[in-house]
Amino acid sequence: MSEKSTLKVDRTDAEWREQLTPDQYRITRQHGTERAFSSPDFELGKTGVYYCVCCNRPLYRSQAKFDSGTGWPSFFEPISMDAVTEHHDVSYGLSRTEIRCADCDAHLGHVFPDGPPPTGLRYCMNGVALTFEPE
Repeated sequence: MSEKSTLKVDRTDAEWREQLTPDQYRITRQHGTERAFSSPDFELGKTGVYYCVCCNRPLYRSQAKFDSGTGWPSFFEPISMDAVTEHHDVSYGLSRTEIRCADCDAHLGHVFPDGPPPTGLRYCMNGVALTFEPE
């Protein structure tokens, strides 16, 4: 993963506002965060793939999902290393690693080094930024 996004999908602000709900827009385009334990459609045990709500890029497999106890959907790895990009985030007086969709630059959440094996990472995502398709 890199700091450089591919930005394969490039829409105007007006187009994003038309396509997305107000919550989806606030989170993905304005780098917002949803309330803990408010994510839709995130029951453990469902088999399928999670996609970017903005561009439909596949981002995470359900097999990589785990209950972190944080209130946000968590995964230990993306579907592929080029599905997301990492960006240094110093908002709210914190130093974190932001995760964005590699195709459309949508803000998805953050990654932390306190996840389970095999990666030891916790990709803490905003559920509103993802859609789920069962397999």
